[in-house]
Amino acid sequence: MSVLFRNATLVTLNDRMEVVLGDLSVRDGRIAAIGQVPDAPHDKVIDAAGDLLLPGFVQTHIHLCQTLFRGLADDLTLLDWLRARIWPLEAAHTDASLRASARLAACELLSGGTTSILTMETVHDTDAIFDEIGRSGLRATIGKCMMDDATDAPARLKENTNASIGESLSLSDRWHGTSDGRIRVAFAPRFALSCSRPLLESVAVLAAERGLLVHTHVSESRGEVTLVRERTGMDGVAYLVATGLASARLCAAHCVHVDDVAQGLLAELGVKVLHCPSSNLKLGSGLAPIVEMMRRRMTISLGADGAACNNRLDMFEEMRLAALVQASRLGPGALTARDVVWMATRGGAKALGLDAEIGSLEPGKKADIILVSRGDPHSGPASNPYSALVYAARSSDVRTTMVDGHVLVDEGRLIGLDAAEAVARGREQLRQLTLRARLG
Repeated sequence: MSVLFRNATLVTLNDRMEVVLGDLSVRDGRIAAIGQVPDAPHDKVIDAAGDLLLPGFVQTHIHLCQTLFRGLADDLTLLDWLRARIWPLEAAHTDASLRASARLAACELLSGGTTSILTMETVHDTDAIFDEIGRSGLRATIGKCMMDDATDAPARLKENTNASIGESLSLSDRWHGTSDGRIRVAFAPRFALSCSRPLLESVAVLAAERGLLVHTHVSESRGEVTLVRERTGMDGVAYLVATGLASARLCAAHCVHVDDVAQGLLAELGVKVLHCPSSNLKLGSGLAPIVEMMRRRMTISLGADGAACNNRLDMFEEMRLAALVQASRLGPGALTARDVVWMATRGGAKALGLDAEIGSLEPGKKADIILVSRGDPHSGPASNPYSALVYAARSSDVRTTMVDGHVLVDEGRLIGLDAAEAVARGREQLRQLTLRARLG
């Protein structure tokens, strides 16, 4: 389908960070023209006058498998949250419940303007996630959670090292580059406390050989930092450096408790930091030094984490909190609205190694685009588009979501996914899952 957006405020996120009034043409899944578009027929014309057109949001830390757990693990610190709730629930998942969880998440993500994700799933049945997300239209990099050294996890989450690596490689063979390139595979060792050193070292070598990303959690809570130091004699970042895992392929979620030395290592090695402000606040994990890491010219992006620790998958919420948290730490303006919108779009694209294809509105790039309304009282008449997006806009303001030139949300309505059906199926699968999990 060819689509023409007319009279939009184009928040380009290009290298010059241009904001211009004009049109944008989409043909053959890519941005064909921007600004003054020649008057030519299009299959669909959208009047975008007064609204904001920008690249789709790129969420770089998600757990689709945890969407069904929304509200089941509140008011716990990270390690208790994992051991008492998340691991038993993940162990109880089936193919059917994972599909329901992923479909429900896809509905929420697309409705809120997220077009690309980096997600870590559970240990088993990851093919179900790949299949559902491929069908949804989202662009996604998906990893099977790797856990070969978690003595306190349920039996179904305990893996043999070679089997864990072998299954990740098999998933790469089956799924990497499918759905016209929208679906990619990453290695996803959960974190240092659930993975052996041989597994981490093997992943470092294989990721380099195959050109795959590595997605893990790093220095999220003080309790985790203490245990990693007790087991390894190093902090989380130094340990990842020692295993060879720290590189430009590494996407490190959280990085809340990273001192100057750790930040220097992350910057030197080109590690990408995935900031999750809502999750960090809800789990009481702390406030990440995002401004300090940005001063080191590190690539910082945003993610909602899972619905079990947020409880939304809403990039508007993450943008707003990212700015407010740093204002609380360092004063107003420490992290500007423009910085935050960059993190939510271009920063995410850079983290995923997709900056040449997505993350900005430029001719030739893939048409991953969202249109955000400014027609309601809560969002008007703000003249600064970055301020409007970060401090005023809501996910319900998304009029259009497009991935690869396909319209997946039209005038706020999902196309191809049935939200009511996804909620109903999720509710039924949750009932069965909680019976299997036998939570105390």
